[in-house]
Amino acid sequence: MKLTLVQGDITEQRVDAVVNAANSSLLGGGGVDGAIHRRGGPEILAECRKLRAGHYGRGLPTGQAVATTAGRLPARWVIHTVGPVHSASEDRSGLLASCYRESLRVADTLGACSVAFPAISTGIYGWPMDDAARIALETVRTAGARVDDVRFVLFDAAAYAVFEARL
Repeated sequence: MKLTLVQGDITEQRVDAVVNAANSSLLGGGGVDGAIHRRGGPEILAECRKLRAGHYGRGLPTGQAVATTAGRLPARWVIHTVGPVHSASEDRSGLLASCYRESLRVADTLGACSVAFPAISTGIYGWPMDDAARIALETVRTAGARVDDVRFVLFDAAAYAVFEARL
């Protein structure tokens, strides 16, 4: 598996699957989630609504992953995963690792060869970037996925530098 870092916009990645740092509602939100829904168009939201009307009536649980079309994105699929909110009093690192593991499992099920990840839970959910980078890179390296190309798409230079130091 080839691991690369990219500073930029995850919605511009030409990959088989883009991972969305979603909220449990699957109906869009801020940050990466909002950007993916805006750029991907109504097709993504329509599939998310079908998921909510079916198996995920109460929302997607934290640490799990599910795929939809990528709509107008230059990818084939969006893999939605719900990261944990960081807590100083409770270790939720297993849930964060599960986001990466489950996303790769879904990617394997789809037959995806290339996947682009954001830095899950580091925005509004408050996960410290250095710890998030450690968990993300360790988990992806040891997941045993068949995906050939994993990209971490980092929005700014500061996040890129943290991931680069960990890589």
